[in-house]
Amino acid sequence: MSTETQRSDDELREEVTNFLRRNFPQIQMHGGSAAIQYLDAEEGEVTVALGGACSGCGISPMTIQAIKSRMVSEIPEITTVNAETGMGGMDDGHSTSTSPSFPGEMTGDEEGDEGPQAPF
Repeated sequence: MSTETQRSDDELREEVTNFLRRNFPQIQMHGGSAAIQYLDAEEGEVTVALGGACSGCGISPMTIQAIKSRMVSEIPEITTVNAETGMGGMDDGHSTSTSPSFPGEMTGDEEGDEGPQAPF
């Protein structure tokens, strides 16, 4: 990996970390945590691990949806966001084994509305 690519990875990591801090202070206020578990700047893929009180929290699927939709719209380099709540194991070290579904979430060729928005 070249120095230029490494610098880009570091800058993107910092931007994602700042995004989480800026957009989701409620996670920390409620005893939870959010951290980057995996980042691939070349592929535009990031896995965020929610921990602490987020594990087992009934609202964590909405938090995950909010993180996914906001991050890809606010950070152009990110195209894929995976999230882990600590309730399921990781398949291969950087993708999730569980993927919560949400009312109105579009999968594949389906059409429909965006469904409910997270409360923050």
